[in-house]
Amino acid sequence: MYTSYIGKKFLKLYNEKEGKNLSAEDFFVKIQFPIFFDDEKHLLHVHGSTFFQKVSKEDLSGAKKESIVRLERLQKDINLGKKSGSTYVGYAAEKITEVTSGQSSNINPEIDKQELYSSWIGEGLSLGVRGGLILFDNEELLWQIFRGWKVYRKYLNQTPNLKARQVETWNGQFIYSTFLNFYESPYDFNPPIGGDEEESGVLSIPTIPWIKLIFALAKKFPKNSFIGNAYVLSKTNSSYGFIKVFLPEIRKVFELRDEVFLDQSNTILTDEEINSLSSFYNFKEACKLGTIGLKSIEPAKLREYMPKGSVLYAQGKEYKFSNEESYTNYKLFKIWIIAMLNKTELLNLASDVAKALSEFEQPKPDDRGKKVLSTLSQEVRESSNLRLFIDKLTEVLNHAPTNADAFKNVVEEVLKMPSDNFPLFVTLIRFEYAYLKSNK
Repeated sequence: MYTSYIGKKFLKLYNEKEGKNLSAEDFFVKIQFPIFFDDEKHLLHVHGSTFFQKVSKEDLSGAKKESIVRLERLQKDINLGKKSGSTYVGYAAEKITEVTSGQSSNINPEIDKQELYSSWIGEGLSLGVRGGLILFDNEELLWQIFRGWKVYRKYLNQTPNLKARQVETWNGQFIYSTFLNFYESPYDFNPPIGGDEEESGVLSIPTIPWIKLIFALAKKFPKNSFIGNAYVLSKTNSSYGFIKVFLPEIRKVFELRDEVFLDQSNTILTDEEINSLSSFYNFKEACKLGTIGLKSIEPAKLREYMPKGSVLYAQGKEYKFSNEESYTNYKLFKIWIIAMLNKTELLNLASDVAKALSEFEQPKPDDRGKKVLSTLSQEVRESSNLRLFIDKLTEVLNHAPTNADAFKNVVEEVLKMPSDNFPLFVTLIRFEYAYLKSNK
């Protein structure tokens, strides 16, 4: 199990940093258990585990704490070689009839008990995002997550009505905030709180969108690519597989921001505005892409303004500048498209075409009228494929050859670009055209 792999990887790191020689069992009993389970407010939920089962009065003889009884029950099960999701985090159910028994078989492998304890350590280091969990193999990241365990315990103890067993969710929020330097000390961290205390009496830490976590990692590790294991642990377990995360690609959005908006200090996108970007893909869909990079952080509403028929779900809406949010989204859309096109010169070309189309719409004495020209300009901007785009540009040139150079340049460029990039380039023209019109 990957939870065990990460647990063992972290244990080696811990022993090296602390000058210890703890086994996985030692670490669990001496370090993790006191933080996670030696209190009725647990930090972690493991389905079917002894930690969430009742303790009889007989077991409490001798003034023994309930938490210690539960720990001893877990140790006994592990020593007896019981392997299930309740002792080996992420593993199959013990009985073939249960819903999480899909990993079960007639083969009964010998699994060292240190492996089982390691899985508890590993799960405690997982990052919760909306839609699932992800484990990364990076020592600096794992150590920072570990540093947050004690902070979570303290915060949980001093916050009335706060839901327990949210360590994965806490880890995601903690890494996001500390890696973006929102707090000088980990102990200054205050997570956002959701829920309705008046109605339910329970508050909770909301799970962070996956894209926010990726942005935080991209800032901290701008030159790294990570391999992450994405999964869901619940009454039924699901695996999304091993996903490669290309952080330099994600970081490119911030670098292009500084390049594209360098001379526009009053309108430049802030880090906070970029971090607020919502993705078209949810976590599961992003994992299905096989990698997480630029493509996976496609802005959520971008396809509303892409030409109909150019890509799936494109709606062809005209972009409207109505408030501050619309200007921010316009800049986010533009930065992402330029990053995908991987050629900043195409922004100037798109602006030239938008300007030429705007000028073209103004009727000349020999033209048939503004309606015909504006319709033709619209058809260029609504082109769903390269052939239609070139055909409509040719019609424009037949009416107004004065912009021949701009149109000639754009045709040369679109013929060279990958077919997947064409809809993005046309959309960039549409945004530049809308921006030009809004400032007239």
